[in-house]
Amino acid sequence: MKNTIQQVFHSRKFVTGFSIFMALLLIVFFYPFLIKDDPLAIIGQGNFFPPGIYVNVYDSLHSTTYILNLDDAAVKRIGNTLGDQERQDIKDWLVAYGIPEDQIDIDNTKQLLTQWEENYDPNISVTDMTFARQRYYERIDTSLKGLLSTEGMIIAKTNPQTGVLEQTDTIEQSEYADISEVANIKVLPLGTDNFGRDVLTELVKATGVSLQIGFIAGTIATLIGLFLGLLSGYVGGLMDDIIMFFTNLFTVIPSFVLLILISFSIGQDNRGASTIAVVIGFTSWVWTARAVRSQVISLRNRDHVNLSKLSGHSTFHIIINDILPYIASYVIMALILQISSAILAEASLSILGLGPRTTEIPTLGLMMNWAMIYQAQILGKWWAYFPVIVMIALITFSLNLMNTGLDQVFNPALRD
Repeated sequence: MKNTIQQVFHSRKFVTGFSIFMALLLIVFFYPFLIKDDPLAIIGQGNFFPPGIYVNVYDSLHSTTYILNLDDAAVKRIGNTLGDQERQDIKDWLVAYGIPEDQIDIDNTKQLLTQWEENYDPNISVTDMTFARQRYYERIDTSLKGLLSTEGMIIAKTNPQTGVLEQTDTIEQSEYADISEVANIKVLPLGTDNFGRDVLTELVKATGVSLQIGFIAGTIATLIGLFLGLLSGYVGGLMDDIIMFFTNLFTVIPSFVLLILISFSIGQDNRGASTIAVVIGFTSWVWTARAVRSQVISLRNRDHVNLSKLSGHSTFHIIINDILPYIASYVIMALILQISSAILAEASLSILGLGPRTTEIPTLGLMMNWAMIYQAQILGKWWAYFPVIVMIALITFSLNLMNTGLDQVFNPALRD
């Protein structure tokens, strides 16, 4: 056993896959202790906030200010607010409004903003303009207010005695606040999703739930396949015919189609993570059973097995002591592949809307489903779906790399 373990951990492929997988497990385990936020808590009043560091505006106004003379401050302000797409969209509105296209220069910021301020009216509905598009232009108009202004911003509040707004302070454009001195700061490395939830916290929790589904489903499928394969391969005869009949029946029916039908019949309210894991496990044992059966058939007439029969040992004793140890490595590799397949199966089900119920816990598949429903891929909100794809790829890649490494250790024909 010691020599076998040493050989396994001398396999570069296994060690690489094992390291990646353990790193993911450590992140999933320790992250909730560091960040105790609810993974499904709605923290953003809106959807798809981009990744970044969010500073409380109210607190920043009352922080200590520092005067910095930066010549490119105005350029950065304009570039951050008025990108190439926004310039083109403004031009499209002005053209639809009736301004000749040759009179609009999107590279001339001052002229473009002047034309916009002189002509834009939120109450005007141009031709073929949807309601969503109108709201989009209203948001652009709000963000452009005072963009070219060189004056400071006046802060005023209502006098409780007279009821009149009175100026209390002025914020000059050269005033800066140190981010470390602002009281409330929220770091969102992966932004928020369509519901305004922290994608990173949600992703870590979803990874843990998907791994849990994979372990449960993989264990069930492997145990069922192992039991039926051992029984069919060793006992043979009528028992083999019966088991292989049902195995062939499940082979003819695509497991994913069967998985869809069962998940749909259960109903969304009853589809928890554990329920989905059990369903996946009970529909994916077939290839494990067939493979184990083949291994057992090649072992049941070996000398040590025949000697055990002559010694009067029971069938159970022979299977457990004389056959199972010889296929243990194969069973471990089958378990690894079953876990990987189960995670992919859950993701596929959830993308179709047949995964675990959506109100309690996230999974990697559910996050993909939410991103697709709210068209994150069309809107260019990559942080809502791309990290999920990377996480699924890392999990399956690490597990398959571990399996390949084990295969090279236990199968001499594959060694370099």
